[in-house]
Amino acid sequence: MNHQYQDLILLFNETFFEQYNTRLVKGGDEPFYQPKNEHCSYHQIIFARGFYASAFHEIAHWCQAGKERRLLEDFGYWYIPDGRNEQQQKKFEQVEVIPQAIEWAFNVAAQKKFYVSSDNLDGFQGDTKGFKENVFEQVTIYLQQGFPPRAQQFMNALAQFYQTPMPLTLAHFIKQEE
Repeated sequence: MNHQYQDLILLFNETFFEQYNTRLVKGGDEPFYQPKNEHCSYHQIIFARGFYASAFHEIAHWCQAGKERRLLEDFGYWYIPDGRNEQQQKKFEQVEVIPQAIEWAFNVAAQKKFYVSSDNLDGFQGDTKGFKENVFEQVTIYLQQGFPPRAQQFMNALAQFYQTPMPLTLAHFIKQEE
């Protein structure tokens, strides 16, 4: 299957721009969320260098963020770059479980392989297997209780575009692990 970041931009903008005044934008080295301001009349989810995975990850954060957080740069989240120590990495992984579970669902809807990311190549390497299990556990919770509404809306758009049968089930995620 051919996965082009331009398709994600089109799908996201068609799905959300009118209702949320938010666009997905290809950026440079670092992803960033920029709420509208005096220089731009719309909110921007800026993903790194056209990387498909970066776009999914940033969209997942946007889908999780509440209305107030969507008015703050980078949703008001703290971020310590690559090189985190053990304590910082554990905190990072705790806050990343939910967006990575959403990101995994996006990948399944787009028929694309998902890889969890501890995003700390130059720092403490935690229990990546345990982290992935925590992300999977969050996926199972979402499958039982429902994904956040915007995440579900984008999953539906992806599934329609990539012709993925819906609704997603646990079998979709287990199959990816094989």
